[in-house]
Parts: sequence; structure tokens; C-alpha cells
Amino acid sequence: MADVSSNPNSASDTLTLDGIRDSLIRQENSIVYSLIERARFPLNRQIYLQNNASIPGFSGSLVEFIVRETEAIQAKAGRYENPEENPFFPESLPRPLLNPHKYPKDLHPSGASINMNKAIWEFYFDKFLPLLVADGDDGNYAATAASDLACLQALSRRIHCGKYVAEVKFRDAPKEYETPIRSKERDTLMKLLTFVAVEEMVKKRVEKKAMVFGQEVTLNNTNEGGKHMIDPSLASRLYSEWVIPLTKEVEVEYLLRRLE
Repeated sequence: MADVSSNPNSASDTLTLDGIRDSLIRQENSIVYSLIERARFPLNRQIYLQNNASIPGFSGSLVEFIVRETEAIQAKAGRYENPEENPFFPESLPRPLLNPHKYPKDLHPSGASINMNKAIWEFYFDKFLPLLVADGDDGNYAATAASDLACLQALSRRIHCGKYVAEVKFRDAPKEYETPIRSKERDTLMKLLTFVAVEEMVKKRVEKKAMVFGQEVTLNNTNEGGKHMIDPSLASRLYSEWVIPLTKEVEVEYLLRRLE
């Protein structure tokens, strides 16, 4: 959605499902490229150990320190004034130093504050990252943490686009959604939001992108031995097990607040 609601000429009545879909397809590129970049490094588990960074005045892991400090700098520049951006540590962000950009108010206020980044953080570090990278330590701790942050932000942006998807679907068929919203029927809302054929298409497209973007390119324009920088099936699994389910969780949470 970065190229939809951040458009100064965009208005609430121009928010469309086709526009969101185009943005989501482009965000697949960002996610795949960020995974390829992270896969350059081994796990470097030292950066995830609590209180191992020995940073004066800070208690936590090196990756948490880098994420917090980076978010603080970006907050000063106004990044999190954009409703598409959701910080991982919102409780400690400084106020922007620049005059805020006037972003379109496409989202219902009650749903705009939904933040699933805790769940994203947990699945990325605890479940997905060990599948993506080889175990080992090459000492490139700062670069590794920066790559992790790029992955986290790309995934967060994609998953929180569920707010916009839910808003458009509600506008297109408000009567279909109002009854399950008022009765808090999560399962019914989830069924209304689920399109298995579309999800399968997305997973296949992401896997193909990982295959194409991650090819080992040679001068004779061949990919000898079918080598790839990341396992293409892992990109599909990322979407199947985490990205798509969490996006729909965002959609359901948003809809449950839509009538407030």
C-alpha cells in the first residue's frame, strides 16, 4: 500500500481493491529481496541473546537495540506518521521533527491502531529465520541485524495492509459484514475474507519470484545446477504459514472495530 495511501492526491473514495492488490504484488518483490539479502549471512545467534550486547544503559539483545534505535531515528523523520507503517517498539518513539505529511484518512480510527508486530517478531525469529539461514557465526553482527530489520519492516507493511483490504471489502458490501461484526462472529468473518484460489496463486507467484530473483546468474545466461540464493519453496511457506494467516487476522480485527 506504500504507493496508494502515501499518494498526496489519493483520497478515501479512490481506495480500491485493485490498487491494493497491485501494491501487494509489488511488496512481494521487497520481501523476497530482503530474504535474499538476509540469507547472505549465517544465523549469527549472538545478536539475539539477551544482555549479550554489553551496551551501557541498555538491557536486551543487539538486534533489539538496532531496531529500537533505527525506529527512533525514522520516527523523528516522520515515518510512523504514515498509517501504513507500524513500529515494533511504539512505546518509546520520539515525536517527529518535521512537519507531518497529510496522509489520506482511509482507515477507520478504531482499526488504524492495530499492531501485529509482536506476532511478526516472534514467528520471524523463532520459527522462520532458522529455516532461512545456515547456522554459524561470521561476526557481521550489525549488518545481519540491519538485514533482519529490513525483513521485519517489509513483512510488517505487507501484513498490516490487511487493514486496507478489510476497509475496501467492508465498503463494497457493508450489509454482508455488519451482522457478523455486531455479533463478534470471528469464524464467519474469516470465511468471508478467505479465497483459497487467490491464496494459492499468491503462494505460487512468490515461490516463482524467489526462484527468478535468487538465481545464480552466469555469463552464459544459465543457472547451473538449479542453484538459488534461497529455497524458493521457503518463500511460499512463509506466505502459507505466516503472512497470509496474519494478514487475515489483521482484517478480522479491523472489521470487529469497524462499527465502533
